[in-house]
Amino acid sequence: MTTMHALALLQAFDRQVEAPGNTAFTVWTLIKIVLVFTVLLTGIALLTYMERKVAAFMQDRPGPNRVGPSGILQPAADGLKNFMKEETYPDAAYKPLFILAPAMAFIPALLTFAVIPFASPLPTPWGLVPMIVADVPIGFLYILAISSLGVYGIVLAGWSSNSKYALIGGLRSSAQMVSYEIAMGMSTIPILLIAGNVGLKEIIAQQVTMGWNVGLLSISFFVFLVAAFAETNRLPFDLPEAESELVAGYHTEYSGMKFSMFFIAEYSNMVTASALISTLFFGGYDLPFTTWDNVPPFTVLKTLVTLLVFFAKVMFFIFLYMWVRWTLPRFRYDQLMSLGWKVMLPMALGYVIIIAGAVLGLDAAGLARGKVYGLALFALNLVLVIGLFVFFDRGRLVSPAYGRLPAEELARLRALSTARLRSVSEAGD
Repeated sequence: MTTMHALALLQAFDRQVEAPGNTAFTVWTLIKIVLVFTVLLTGIALLTYMERKVAAFMQDRPGPNRVGPSGILQPAADGLKNFMKEETYPDAAYKPLFILAPAMAFIPALLTFAVIPFASPLPTPWGLVPMIVADVPIGFLYILAISSLGVYGIVLAGWSSNSKYALIGGLRSSAQMVSYEIAMGMSTIPILLIAGNVGLKEIIAQQVTMGWNVGLLSISFFVFLVAAFAETNRLPFDLPEAESELVAGYHTEYSGMKFSMFFIAEYSNMVTASALISTLFFGGYDLPFTTWDNVPPFTVLKTLVTLLVFFAKVMFFIFLYMWVRWTLPRFRYDQLMSLGWKVMLPMALGYVIIIAGAVLGLDAAGLARGKVYGLALFALNLVLVIGLFVFFDRGRLVSPAYGRLPAEELARLRALSTARLRSVSEAGD
């Protein structure tokens, strides 16, 4: 199946969906809004429990185990505690923006999930219902636009608190998110080049015919993944909340549910970023090695199976977020900014040029966008990955916290340190 065939199937499916303004369309849209955002908010509460359990597993301790069976009701207890806690307002804070900031961080984090397809269409007596809350043709551009609004909530929280710790945290966060947002946007251009569209359904259809983009565009995946960690302020990029130096960063002066809304926004961004990575690079809800789930007739079974596949992919990347948090230390601030501007952005720009040239050459050769086209891109990508990470990088990108000393000087200092330790040990004996 070529990309043109997949797009023709998508157009045929679109003609079967009820037209906008129809009563059935409105009812199904309301049902999807209620179900999706209820599951999302409930899932975010359970993700806090999951993170505590993952951290406990990695640190060889039990974790939450007192409230409910195996501690499963701990998120409910935490939510109740935050509802009951007193809302405090610093005397010098600018209250209108101080109150508005948590909502400005929380709302965009939820809105971005609205355009991500999470299953194959569901057949109903009123026609096929797309499993996406808002089926807009510019879904990817919508995500980039809405997700960039979250930084305003963080900056306003830091400024309106009238606290030096909160202000520094807000400034750090804005600089970090702006720096890595550019690299994230650039890393997705190769996807748009080979898909020829900015609609997320069309990007999934392209991966059905050519193969998952993680194999065709691995460097884009790497840049996007690193930028996603930075955009969500998760370790090793949690400099805005550096507890050792900034107390709690931009939410230092917050308490109660306003404090909780920043964490809800963080976990919402994790879910959205994981769903976006799954959609852009791992075929979204697509089952690998088969087109059974992408061709008519669509059934309830296909919808359920693809929903479970999409859920499994998203949960894998959420676990990856937690795994990295409890494994790696945070960067220094100069390392964070250098990685964004001196490494990620030039790499993304260079990769755009290379992929654009490859796409132009393959199209000029008259090659149809199908499996052979995908194999050609995979071969090029394999050469680029080996060249970058094996020959060019030599550990500096994968392990950016390297010393600035020349290798000879570093070896001399290590030998000196070893000699001193040996002399101290001998003196003790």
